Amino acid sequence: MRSHIEFRSQALLDGDSNDGGSRGESVARLLSEQLAKHGYVVNGVAPEDWGWRVDLSNVAFPLWIGCGHYEEYPDGHLCFIEPSKPHVRHWLKRVPTNGVTEPLATAIEQVLRADSRISDLRWWSGAEANIGRS
Repeated sequence: MRSHIEFRSQALLDGDSNDGGSRGESVARLLSEQLAKHGYVVNGVAPEDWGWRVDLSNVAFPLWIGCGHYEEYPDGHLCFIEPSKPHVRHWLKRVPTNGVTEPLATAIEQVLRADSRISDLRWWSGAEANIGRS
């Protein structure tokens, strides 16, 4: 299941990790604008303590994209789709997410690949995406 994508772009860096501000606003705004052109309804873009969040309309479960600085590279970015698991619980039922998140992953990749300022796209493996999770 594709949920975390890293890439590089000097042009989309914003904020300063040393000033306590959130980084990722430029990427979040790019995705919100371009995903709307792919038919997604964007409910909002907001800062978080770890980066920026793009909330998308979805009836079955909350759906959003996190955007932040990927510190592995000075010009690194990381976006992740939530939920990032194949199922979520809603009213004691298991609700599959892949039918919603996989098309979203494809749309995100298309948006990023279409931008000439972005390079080195790479989806994380399932093991990489689950590091640090319980």
